[in-house]
Amino acid sequence: MTIKIYNTFTRRKEIFEPLTPGYVRMYVCGITSYDRCHIGHARSAVVFDVVVRHLRHRGFKVNFVRNFTDIDDKIINRAREEGISTKALAEREIGHFYQDMDTLNVLRASIEPRATEHIQDIIQLIEVLVKRGYAYAAGGDVYFSVHKFPGYGALSKRSLEEMQAGARISPGEQKEDPMDFALWKAAKPGEPRWESPWGPGRPGWHIECSAMGMKYLGPTLDIHGGGLDLIFPHHENERAQSEAATGKTFVRFWMHNGFVTIRDAKMSKSLGNFVTIQDILERYHPEVLRLFLLSKHYRSPLDYSPEALTETSSALERCYAALYNARHISERPVKRQRPLTDRAREAIDILRHLQDQFDQAMDDDFNTAQAIGHLFEAVKALNCLSQDAEKMPSALYAAPLREGIESITEAAEVLGILNEDPDTYLNKRKLEALEVLGITEARVLDGIEKRARARKEKDWATADRIRDELEAQGIVLQDGPGGTTWKIKIP
Repeated sequence: MTIKIYNTFTRRKEIFEPLTPGYVRMYVCGITSYDRCHIGHARSAVVFDVVVRHLRHRGFKVNFVRNFTDIDDKIINRAREEGISTKALAEREIGHFYQDMDTLNVLRASIEPRATEHIQDIIQLIEVLVKRGYAYAAGGDVYFSVHKFPGYGALSKRSLEEMQAGARISPGEQKEDPMDFALWKAAKPGEPRWESPWGPGRPGWHIECSAMGMKYLGPTLDIHGGGLDLIFPHHENERAQSEAATGKTFVRFWMHNGFVTIRDAKMSKSLGNFVTIQDILERYHPEVLRLFLLSKHYRSPLDYSPEALTETSSALERCYAALYNARHISERPVKRQRPLTDRAREAIDILRHLQDQFDQAMDDDFNTAQAIGHLFEAVKALNCLSQDAEKMPSALYAAPLREGIESITEAAEVLGILNEDPDTYLNKRKLEALEVLGITEARVLDGIEKRARARKEKDWATADRIRDELEAQGIVLQDGPGGTTWKIKIP
């Protein structure tokens, strides 16, 4: 087993070996808790959830830390607008985050620290930086001196000249250089504050992740993840202040997921073009959103549209339908020992190689797009196996069908999908679709019964009319050896 990860720092794929064999120290930047999460947040959460799942599937013990920023300018401003405390706002939005993530089947991190619960850790780290000459106090603030850290810009691949051109000193700041960034901010009237050696104030944004990451994972992390927008300045600053404090490499593998876009523009709250997770979950099953977010390689941009989610919904339903059919066919009592067809043997071979192909795709920089392709190919093979088992019943199909179901669900578990019982999922989808179509299940079953009676009486005209009427309403009837079943016609 060889796992390769694209390292943002080196801009190439590298063989992944953790600092301690078998044990992975992983940190991912969490949300700033001032508003509901949009699907850009969901992509980061789902991507790194799958990274953790796959590493554990491959035998690693993963100590996974994901933080909450529960104090910053956005939180202070929003709390002021709503007339509530910053703590109350943060608690509410962290609660919303858990609600969304639990619904999306995102596993809880091993440790989920909050900035306000680690003020002393942050102060101690800043004191080290001041003592080592990398930081300085000015008017109650404390700043990191960028020019004193050799190699600043190596992560984002920006030159000092380029960064210097865009740097500014805001009113009230007393930093020595426009590029320097705040480690500690003096409290303004009415803002939350904590006592420090430099006076009352609060931590800057970047320092919290360094303090909490090193507290729980040590001075060197194996993996540090987040969205592309965090490379600069957040992760660049994290790297600088952490390595200035310890003299050691802060992160061995930097990972960054691509943006979710709408019409090729980055989805963001500042642009006002975002769709919340809550909005999506009101219309689609959680696994639809999860599968959509994994449908492209995590480093690639992912363009959102309702049409894309509808296509993903259809694909997910086909997976559940394949599992449903295979299970029910495998459970039928069949005594005949008819040989398997050539097509069935080919399908069995595809299903038996699924796990190896799936793992190879995931080992190659967590290529979920390719892994999902292998999964869909296996679903197609399972359908072929079910069809042959139905056309030419044989007891020899039962075991391969059960093994195929197991192979698909085991692979899907790494992606966090196909967790529901197929009967439950499909029945729920049918009822939801019937509600949209304005038809009751009783009406469908009554039509099937009347059609069966007409067919028995050889009244083919009536039988065809009932079938056509139901199809015009979006209901497709399917006749098989076990009787007539029905499904929703997805437009």
